[in-house]
Amino acid sequence: MSLHQAREMEGVLLVDKPQGLTSHDVVYHLRRKLHLKKIGHAGTLDPMATGVLVMLIGKATRISQFLMSVDKAYEGEATLGIVTDSQDAEGEVMETRPVPELTAAGVREVMKTFLGDQYQTPPMHSAIKVGGVPLYKMARKGEEVEREPRFIRVTEFKLLSFAPPKLTFGLHCTKGTYVRTIAHDLGQKLGCGAHLSALRRTASGRFTIAHCLPLDQIEALALPDIEKRLIPVYEAAPRVAL
Repeated sequence: MSLHQAREMEGVLLVDKPQGLTSHDVVYHLRRKLHLKKIGHAGTLDPMATGVLVMLIGKATRISQFLMSVDKAYEGEATLGIVTDSQDAEGEVMETRPVPELTAAGVREVMKTFLGDQYQTPPMHSAIKVGGVPLYKMARKGEEVEREPRFIRVTEFKLLSFAPPKLTFGLHCTKGTYVRTIAHDLGQKLGCGAHLSALRRTASGRFTIAHCLPLDQIEALALPDIEKRLIPVYEAAPRVAL
């Protein structure tokens, strides 16, 4: 495939994001591989997280808002008894507390309280801007400002395994939900604090991890083989009732 043809690539590419890279790092890797600047993504994953990252290639960037608005599914791990400033394993430990005698049944009952419509206050360690400044920049300076709560909906929050101080969970929620905040809040409700210690996005709308290919495998493919994996825009965009 010629460089000119590569520039005309268009469609949705489903990537299994590796741990340690930002979503923008994945954009950079694909720009270099495809010799194409017009590449975006539909829904950020933190560097710590892995899993479904919907990449928009070429003119497919125009359907970004449609693909970002879909529900997401995750599998995650929370570590009880340790609270961090970022609410995940990448932050500084702020507090350690003993984990009480908890049962799986008891944890499940508390998890039920997270189901349904609610407002969630975004963490300080986030890219949301207040007065044009990202919150994480303020957080690094030790500042804390009032954040506007966001409407979210949790349709599933189930316990997958429980071996204190670790528990794993499955979560199905609307866009913009901070999973690390849910892990943090769960810890507070359980009386010992917690942080998110692992996270994998298993689905974004109808795209699941089974549809994805790891980034290193994509980079090893020839350009025509990558093009074969592209989902056309008309197939990828959710059907909107007119």
